[in-house]
Amino acid sequence: MPINLRLILSLVILSNFAIINVTATKYDIVVAKDGSGNFTTISRAIASLPMYNYERVVIFIKNGIYQEKIRIECDYVTLLGENRDSTIIEYNSLRSAWIANPDFIGPAVVNIHADDIILKNLTVRNTQPEIGPHAFAIYGTGTRTMLINCSAISKGGDTVSLWNYEHGMYYHSDCYFEGAVDFVCPRGWCYIRDSEFYEVKEIAALWHAAVLDPNQKFVIDNCIINGVDKYYLARHHYEAQFFFMGCTFSGTMADKSIEHTIPKDSNGVARPYFYGDRYYFYNCHRKEGDFVWFSDNLDKWPDGIKPENLNAFRTFDYKWDPENDSSLKVTGYELKGSQLKLSFNELVATRGKVYIQSNTGKLLEYISGSGRNILLFQSNVSLKQSDVTGKDVFLHLSGEIYAIQANVNEKKLPAKIILDKEKQGLFLSEKYLSEK
Repeated sequence: MPINLRLILSLVILSNFAIINVTATKYDIVVAKDGSGNFTTISRAIASLPMYNYERVVIFIKNGIYQEKIRIECDYVTLLGENRDSTIIEYNSLRSAWIANPDFIGPAVVNIHADDIILKNLTVRNTQPEIGPHAFAIYGTGTRTMLINCSAISKGGDTVSLWNYEHGMYYHSDCYFEGAVDFVCPRGWCYIRDSEFYEVKEIAALWHAAVLDPNQKFVIDNCIINGVDKYYLARHHYEAQFFFMGCTFSGTMADKSIEHTIPKDSNGVARPYFYGDRYYFYNCHRKEGDFVWFSDNLDKWPDGIKPENLNAFRTFDYKWDPENDSSLKVTGYELKGSQLKLSFNELVATRGKVYIQSNTGKLLEYISGSGRNILLFQSNVSLKQSDVTGKDVFLHLSGEIYAIQANVNEKKLPAKIILDKEKQGLFLSEKYLSEK
């Protein structure tokens, strides 16, 4: 946890402003409108973060309606609501009004300009009343953005607009999305599962742009798409790639395939369309009867991609695996004098006082490395190979070492490990040790 956050929490606990078990709940900051937390607004909580953050910071938001726009520029931040339906961030924000009179925060209710951001158990609502005009609930330019058990609501278009067209990867599950034209409109890679969409206007619900990489894709898995009478499923202006798997479409959806409208540049020349229509369907059905255009077309799917292997990891071309719940792993070590360097398969950080104690009696204290994939430990005596490696040399961890990249479940290093001299890495872990 950053030093200033430790100071804030210490002051709060000493002053009895909030009674929270930070270690048990993993909350670093608590926001509560009634003053029972560290801050009464989300904006002030975010403002307390360091400019460069190397550890995941979890901001727990108690139930209430927070009428504010927020901007996140600090990586590895989780906004965790107390209850999805009762923890609400809302603001009246038209995109056109913001363009006419811009502020630093941005045009959306939640503006994300950082990587590895997680929103969980909350609602983001743009309260502008008009149906149709652009009115972002969530706008972002970062990558590895996650929405889990969230609602994103607007009467306008572009409700959720994550627009990192070069490297953007977005994962959403168990969510509810509502809006007008193109109200979920990712650029880059996007995987959405077990969620519901509701279109409030007679126009396209979904939109995608895959301009720079032919592998960019928008995957909608086991979702419900609903809306007003005569809405239609999706459209795009640029290269795009849609996969619909196991989805249910409402009877109000129009008999209209995914629409490609071709914009022109400033010289009146149509933008290129090299890849053609890439619309893929499997096991999708409409409650009042299916239309031919969303029939199974597995024979047209790209080589190597099948419904059974098109999970989140495959969607992101094996660059990010947000559903991976395996333990964090040590991939190597270096022993020099009284210092031990451990290398990991992911970027890591520490939580609490972190020590490694060998059953040979040596104690090593964590010194530095949070935010990287290498941590440095220091002993007050010189170390030998036999102090840290061997099948009978257990390393016992106090405190926590965890992966900081956005993930559905937090990945941590097991409490006991054995380093293998030959493999230069994690040899055995908690499961084996418990059996011994």
